[in-house]
Amino acid sequence: MAEIVQSLLYGFQIALQPVHLIYCFFGVLIGTLVGVLPGLGPASAMAILLPATFKVTPVASFIMLAGIYYGAMYGGSTTSILVNIPGEAASVVTCLDGHQMALKGRAGPALGIVAFGSFIAGTIAVIALSFVGPPLAGIALKFAPPEYFSMMVVGILLLTYLSSGSMLKSLMMAGLGLILSNIGMDTISGEYRFTYNLRILLDGIGIVPTVMGLFGISEVLVNLETEIKRDILKTRVTHLLPTVRDWKDSIGSILRGSVLGFFLGILPGGGAVIASFASYAIEKRVSKHPEEFGKGAIQGVAGPEAANNAAAGGAFIPLLTLGIPANPVVAVLLGALIIHGLQPGPLLLTKAPDVFWGTIVSMYIGNGMLLVLNLPLIPLWVQVLKVPYYLLYPLIFLFCLVGSYSIANNVGDVVMMLVFGMIGYLMKKFRYEGAPLVLALVLGRMLETTLRQSLILSRGDFSIFVTRPISLGFLIVAAILLIIPVITQRKKLSAFKEE
Repeated sequence: MAEIVQSLLYGFQIALQPVHLIYCFFGVLIGTLVGVLPGLGPASAMAILLPATFKVTPVASFIMLAGIYYGAMYGGSTTSILVNIPGEAASVVTCLDGHQMALKGRAGPALGIVAFGSFIAGTIAVIALSFVGPPLAGIALKFAPPEYFSMMVVGILLLTYLSSGSMLKSLMMAGLGLILSNIGMDTISGEYRFTYNLRILLDGIGIVPTVMGLFGISEVLVNLETEIKRDILKTRVTHLLPTVRDWKDSIGSILRGSVLGFFLGILPGGGAVIASFASYAIEKRVSKHPEEFGKGAIQGVAGPEAANNAAAGGAFIPLLTLGIPANPVVAVLLGALIIHGLQPGPLLLTKAPDVFWGTIVSMYIGNGMLLVLNLPLIPLWVQVLKVPYYLLYPLIFLFCLVGSYSIANNVGDVVMMLVFGMIGYLMKKFRYEGAPLVLALVLGRMLETTLRQSLILSRGDFSIFVTRPISLGFLIVAAILLIIPVITQRKKLSAFKEE
C-alpha cells in the first residue's frame, strides 16, 4: 500500500509538470471534439495526430494520446443527447433516453449528469488501475520468450474472437497483418525479405501510415458517400447542474456502471461498447419503473456513460501490464509506445516508470479537466456540430497527408498511407475489420522474435511451449478460442437442417 502511494506521488510529480499539463489539456480537448463530431472516432484521431507527438517525450506523447481516448468518451454523449447521433460507438445507448430528455427540455440535466458521472467513473477507474496494475505487472515479470509468444497469440485471437464481424474474416486480416510485419530487414540475419527491390519497402510497412490509412482516410471516404442528417436541437441548453432528485435517481446507476465498465474494459474486444449496453440492461432490470426507459429516464443516461468511461480506464490495464491492447484504439497506443522505443508489457513499469505512473495520474487530472471543460463548452460544441461535412473532411484528409509526410519527410509514407486508405475503404465496404490487421502488424515482429528466441533456448524443440505451465495455459486458451466458433457454427447448421 505504501509503495503504491509513493508511486502515485511520483506520478503526480511527472503529470503536474507544465508541459505534461499542456499536452493533457490538448489531448482531452481534442478527444472531446472528436467525440462530438460523428463519424471520426478516437482511433482515427489518434492515428492522424500520432506524427505530431514524435518530437516530444514519450510521457507527453502518451499522456496526450490517452487524453484523446477517454476524452472522446465524454464528447460522444453530446451528439447523442442533442442530435440523436452517437459521436462514437460507445454512446449509441445514450441516444435512447438522452435525446428524449432533450426533447422534453431537460438537455441541461442530461449533459450535466453525463459530465459528473463520467468524472466519478473515470476517477474510480484510475484508482482501481493504480492498485491492480503493479501486482499484475509483477506477475508478468516472470515471463520468458515462450510465455510472451503464447500470450501474444492469445491477444491476437481474442481480438479476432470478440470482433463484431466474421471470425474467419478477422483471422484472415490477422494473417495479413503478420505477413506485412515481416516485410523489410530480418532483425536476426540482417537480410531483406519480401521487398521486391522496392525502396519504399526496405524499412518495412510503417505502423503510422498504415493506421492513418486504415482508420483516417478510409473513414473519410466512407462518410463522404453517406448522408448524415442532423436535427440539431434549436432550444437553448440551460440548467446544466443536476437537481437533488436527479442525483438521487442517478448515483446508484453511476456507481454500478463504473464497476461494471472497469472490469469489462479489461477484456479484449469492444469493452466500452459492451459495457454501455450491459449497464443499460442492468439499470432497466433493477429500476422500479422500467417503463420509463426509452422515454427520458436519467438512469438510462448516467449508467451507460459511467460504464463506457470506466471501460476506457480499464482498457489500460492489459496494455500497460501485459502489452496486450484491449481494443483497436488501444492498439494505436501500443504502436505509439513501440515507435517511441518502449517495450510494452511488464518491463514498462521498471524501465519507464515515468510513462506508467505519469499516464495513470494524468488520467485523473484529465478527468478533472474534462469536468471543467464540458459544462461551459457545451454551447460551443453545438456550434461545431453545424460545420458542414464537405468542409470538415477535406481538412482531415489534408492533415493526414501532412502528418504522414512529416514522419520522415518521405513521399513513400504518403503513398503507403493512400494505398492503405483505399484498402481500408474496401475492407469497410466488404465488412473486413482493420483492428486485427493493425494488432498483428504491431505484434508481428515481437511474435517472430520471441518464437525464434524460444527455439534458440530449446535448440529447436517446439515442446518448450507446452512444457512451461504459463505458456501451456495461454495456448489452451488460444485453442479454446479457435474451437468455440467451430462448435457454435456446427450447432447452427444442425439446427437449420432439422428445421
